[in-house]
Amino acid sequence: MSVKILMADGDLASLELAKATTSLLQWCDLVTFADGREAADCLQTEKFDGLIVAVKVPHMDGFELIQRVKNSRLNSGIPIVMLTVEDDIEIMRRGFKAGVTFFTVMPPNRDRFYRLINAVRGAMENERRRHLRLPYHTSVTCNLGDQGGRRFVSESVDISEGGISVRPSGGVEVGQILDLEFLLPQLEGPANPVAKRSKNSLFGGRQAPLTGPQKVRAKVRYKSPSGETIGMDFLDMTPAQREVIKRYIAGDN
Repeated sequence: MSVKILMADGDLASLELAKATTSLLQWCDLVTFADGREAADCLQTEKFDGLIVAVKVPHMDGFELIQRVKNSRLNSGIPIVMLTVEDDIEIMRRGFKAGVTFFTVMPPNRDRFYRLINAVRGAMENERRRHLRLPYHTSVTCNLGDQGGRRFVSESVDISEGGISVRPSGGVEVGQILDLEFLLPQLEGPANPVAKRSKNSLFGGRQAPLTGPQKVRAKVRYKSPSGETIGMDFLDMTPAQREVIKRYIAGDN
């Protein structure tokens, strides 16, 4: 599956250079915009694995577009590459504060752009993998421990390495932290050795099998327009728990 990247830049020559370079890469699906408003609209409706953005984009500068990304339900956590025409320390400081992951001077030729896109490939592939979701249905107990101990039970809709969606929402809002308790997808074969390695063992001892309900803390990332479904990002999932979900997503049961 291709890594899907959105690029926004008012320089049409740069967009053409990027498209010509990535057209040769089977792993990369590049979508380009010369209008910041159009790019922002697309980021609200489509899931991307990364953003490449110039400081200056017509109708919406790069920093405003980054803010839209950070407030996006679908793309708030994607890696961001910002392009400039010169090494401007103040712009770089401002960019990192805004959430830029990588910062680079705009590549003047295809070879340099090729090196750039390959340098950020790993981070963007991780984003794609983290958000691959499969339907998964199990009972999920949700506890709002810091809010009077309120508790409700939902049914999961789907699951990914990075999070889970459930319904009903229990009336919680975006940004709230919940303690979840639910059964992970059951595995029939032996788990990956990494999943069996104890975090506290210097010599990599084995953990007990992940049987019974698992406890995971999560943060509400979005709420559906109907208010019935919420999507949450896992905050403190153990390597063993994450490995079980990775195997489920990959079909390694």
